Amino acid sequence: MAIDTFLETHAIARYIRMSPHKVRRVLDQIRGKTYRDALIILEFMPYRACQPVLKVLRSAVANAEHNMDLDPATLVVSKAFADGGPALKRFRPRAQGRAYQIRKPTCHITVAVAPEINLDD
Repeated sequence: MAIDTFLETHAIARYIRMSPHKVRRVLDQIRGKTYRDALIILEFMPYRACQPVLKVLRSAVANAEHNMDLDPATLVVSKAFADGGPALKRFRPRAQGRAYQIRKPTCHITVAVAPEINLDD
């Protein structure tokens, strides 16, 4: 099993209102899996991060189908990572007139798919 990175296509979701740390635990589960296995894993994982990751994965596969005429059955998740985006800064009132800063993190999710090549043939 080898992955052809020359035909790699990707999709990016930017400014997702979720911590990149929480998204990475989902992406770690699908990295290196086939498209079908990744769909099954994302469908049954109990995390909120699965929804945007599933959306980006489907978009990457649609890009591969439409732009490169690749068969979705042969695709493998070659890269999957989440980078931190800008944090929304909010303030929460506290005792004696003080204010504590609340950081609401965002992230950019990138998923790349590439066709799997069988070297056994």
